[in-house]
Amino acid sequence: MKILMLSHGHPAFSIGGAEVASYNLHKGLNATDGVHSHYLARVGPPIARHRDTPFMSLRQQERETLFYADDYDHFRLSNRDLDSLTRDFERFIADVKPDVVHFHHFLGFGVEALRAVRRAVPHAPIVVTLHEYLSICNNHGQMVKTKNHALCTRSSPAECNVCFADIAPAQFMRRELFIKSFFAECDAFVSPSHFLLDRFAAWGLPREKLHMFENGLDGGEAAPARQAGRDGRRNRFGYFGQLTPFKGAKVLVEAVCRVPPDIWGDDSTLNIFGGNLEVQPEAFQQEFKRLIQQAGRRVRFFGSYKSPDLPQLMREIDWVVVPSTWWENSPVVIQEAFFHGRPIITSDIGGMAEKIRHNVDGLHFRASSAESLVDRLVEAIRTPALWSKLRARIRKPVTAVEAAEQHLELYRQLLGRRQRASGSGRQRIAAVAAAS
Repeated sequence: MKILMLSHGHPAFSIGGAEVASYNLHKGLNATDGVHSHYLARVGPPIARHRDTPFMSLRQQERETLFYADDYDHFRLSNRDLDSLTRDFERFIADVKPDVVHFHHFLGFGVEALRAVRRAVPHAPIVVTLHEYLSICNNHGQMVKTKNHALCTRSSPAECNVCFADIAPAQFMRRELFIKSFFAECDAFVSPSHFLLDRFAAWGLPREKLHMFENGLDGGEAAPARQAGRDGRRNRFGYFGQLTPFKGAKVLVEAVCRVPPDIWGDDSTLNIFGGNLEVQPEAFQQEFKRLIQQAGRRVRFFGSYKSPDLPQLMREIDWVVVPSTWWENSPVVIQEAFFHGRPIITSDIGGMAEKIRHNVDGLHFRASSAESLVDRLVEAIRTPALWSKLRARIRKPVTAVEAAEQHLELYRQLLGRRQRASGSGRQRIAAVAAAS
């Protein structure tokens, strides 16, 4: 079976969790007998486009290709460069001749790429992995209100207009119908959380097309547990991921600053490994830097990291904190922390609350509440036995190969369904011809 895997970024150039998840699935598929996966990742500036073609390799691995796209309408999730799609993209798809096409994101490619695939390979099932609520929500796909940053539970043209007063409700309705017209080309939608799938079902995607599969992890060798501090204290906290206004890093630093000095002591530390701060809004950058300075010796900011660095970084960490202020889906850092046997302290909403069981393999705190997080940090520091209890109940995450096997079962079902539908169509045509 030949799979074409599409991603909105390549891990060599972009460190997001969706990129890592798509690449892990690609590797897991290629490690399976009788399966060949080709990886097509979108790139843009600062990488320069080739003069004559949007395709390039830049010395990536075999069956890994990059597609340059930089004319994107974020409101409509649309690629304005339709010539590249209809001319170059469709020709590439037809040349690869995949049995299945799997979009691990259409961001950058545009929703028009779904129809381009259908034209190029009419009988190949199209699968889309949903990573966030971008199709539903114009606020970066976070489903967070723009005015007061409150969590949003549903979308409608009128409610979206409240967040974006300069965009008429009718435009939001046209946006939804536009996106759904391309989603009609898809055979299945996949997500690693039931929470996100429920949101998309409420938005109108057919429930029978929605499938929950965990992202597969290619974690290498697990990091050993850190030697506990004095009196068995487990007081080394870690943040891993991107630094955006929705990831809750500000809430985390504020909470660390509020832990009483006699509890924090001189040996507790929060290590922040976060990237992409430099591309965030200037106000967020300045506020984050101010908080880091205010925290003093309590917080150490190391900047971004690559996935291969993680086992070494985890050696100095007891607890991983996932403090996002939006619903989240299934942050890869959760699987990475569990792979390395680190309990997680997390916000009590969305996919985070679904993946991390309170007082079983982690701790929940009230989302966006620094005071609630303070309580969990104090509990973690003052109760040394809690760490061992939670660590013992951690379930190992799904591997890349196991995830590939789950996806392959879905691919086979979709292929069989399309073949049966095609056979029925031929029989009807033959019957009509015979009758005439």
